[in-house]
Amino acid sequence: MEQVKERIRKQFGNLTASQKIISKVAVDKPSLIAIHTAKKIGELTNTSEATVIRFCHSLGYSGYSELQDEIKKALLMVDQRKGPIQKYRATEDAVTRDNYAHQVIETDIAFLQHGLEQFDYELYQQAIDSIIRANRIVVVGLRWCHIPAKWLFSTLNAIKGNTHLYTGAVDNADYFLTERDQEWLVIAISFPRHPAETIGLVQSAKSLGAKVLAITEGELSPISQAADYLLKVTTPQPVATSGMPTLFSLLNVLIKGVMVHDAANVQKRLQHYDEISSKLYSFVGEEDDFPFY
Repeated sequence: MEQVKERIRKQFGNLTASQKIISKVAVDKPSLIAIHTAKKIGELTNTSEATVIRFCHSLGYSGYSELQDEIKKALLMVDQRKGPIQKYRATEDAVTRDNYAHQVIETDIAFLQHGLEQFDYELYQQAIDSIIRANRIVVVGLRWCHIPAKWLFSTLNAIKGNTHLYTGAVDNADYFLTERDQEWLVIAISFPRHPAETIGLVQSAKSLGAKVLAITEGELSPISQAADYLLKVTTPQPVATSGMPTLFSLLNVLIKGVMVHDAANVQKRLQHYDEISSKLYSFVGEEDDFPFY
C-alpha cells in the first residue's frame, strides 16, 4: 500500500474533487477497491466508472486492474503478518480500573512495535541528512503539537544550533525573506485537526525555496502535499492524549540519527553548549559532561 499512498500524495493536489474522494477510499478503505469493480467504486463514491479509471491514470497506472492488483498484493502481505496493532484493537475495549495501567503500556508497546516493523531506514536517512545539511531550521507545531515541537527545537539547538521555533501569530517568519540564500529546512508537526496557520507557513516556506520535513498522519494530510520528506506516524487515537509516546519516539530517532551521522560536529557543539550552560546556570547534583548522550 505504501507505493499507492505515495503516488496519491504526490498527485493529490492535481486531482479533481471527485478523484480526491476516490483517493480517500484507496487510502482509508483499500479493501473496497480490492473486491469491487471500478463501476461499483464509482457508485460507492457518487462519481462514475469513468472517473475511477481517470483517477487510476492520474496516478500513473495503466487502468483500474493494475491499481486493484497492487492493492490486493499489499493487503495479502498485511494479512499474513497480523501484528501488534491488531492485537491492541482486539483488547482495547477491555480497559478497566484494575488493568488500565497495563493496557496503556501495552498499547504504547504495540504501536512502537508497529512503527519499528514499518520503519523505512532510507526515508529516515534522507530526513536526517536534510537536518544535517540545513543552514537554518524552523520547527513549527501549534496547539498541542507545540509540546513535541518545542522539545525538538530545544534539542536541535543543543546539538546543531541555528534552529528557530515558530510560535504562531505572535511570531513572524521574516528570517525567510532576509536570508533566502541559506539552505532552510522547515520541520512541521501537525495532526488532525490541522491548524490553518501551520499549513500556511509550510506552503509559504515551500514557495520561498525551503525544504519541508512533514511529520503527520499520512499522505492525505494537508501538509504532506508540500513535503520533500514525509514521516508518517501511526498512533492510538486521539493523538493528543494517547499518541505522544509514539510521536516522541520518532523524534528521538531523528535526534539520535543526527548525533550518530554528524558525530564530530555534535560533539563540538555539545562541548560549547556545556561550557555556556555552566556559566549561565547553577546546578545541583552530579555533573554530566554531555546531558544529551
